[in-house]
Amino acid sequence: MEIWPAIDIRGGKCVRLRQGDYSQETVFADNPLEMAKIWVSQGAKRLHLVDLDGAKTGDSVNFSVISRLAEVSGVLCEVGGGIRSEEMIRKYLDAGLHRLVLGTLAIKQPEWFKEMCYKFPQKLVLGLDAKNGFVATDGWLETSPSTAIALAKQFEAFPIAAIVYTDIATDGMMQGPNIAAMKEMRENVRTEIVASGGVTTMNDVKNLKQAGLHGCIIGRALYEKTVSLAEAVAIAEWKHEHNEQRAE
Repeated sequence: MEIWPAIDIRGGKCVRLRQGDYSQETVFADNPLEMAKIWVSQGAKRLHLVDLDGAKTGDSVNFSVISRLAEVSGVLCEVGGGIRSEEMIRKYLDAGLHRLVLGTLAIKQPEWFKEMCYKFPQKLVLGLDAKNGFVATDGWLETSPSTAIALAKQFEAFPIAAIVYTDIATDGMMQGPNIAAMKEMRENVRTEIVASGGVTTMNDVKNLKQAGLHGCIIGRALYEKTVSLAEAVAIAEWKHEHNEQRAE
């Protein structure tokens, strides 16, 4: 399982929101580049970047900070928030981003998203946010009548890199992820599933790994030090062969 430390950027600073609520913001670092260096020094091999301003406005507000971070971090970076045109996709990929997360536009214009997936195979990630199993869009400001699994199955035939599945009810709340929902998505969809939202303890990381998730995004828990990144990476990369060798 891959571990993706989250760096959410608003106004050029590294922040975290509770349940996507822009009025419930905590600033954890004035310089996201310094935060990236810290996570890489602790074993991060990839980073999940979010342009919170972009998610709200539909424009790539923090492009300069994000492209610089991807350039200097030395690890694989994905970014989401405000990516709503082919031009912006090309701009980010040309800037060295490994892959891009698209949510609102992908869901509202599936034919366009399909076209982009075939133009940029294995470079686009579907950002699927849900509350009580139903899809949320527009920076979580609107809820769709579609269930998350039904929607995910519509996209699984596209050449997408993964689905980042966020449970809004648990995001930023430090109450643990919705393991059952994550496992259900994993078991029903062929595409790689990356869990996001609510990871609070090392047990959460273990449970997501046991549930078969391909990746796990961790945010507030790293900043508030309830999860050690180095330990999380070790758990995620632990292979069953080690246990078998010990048994012998």
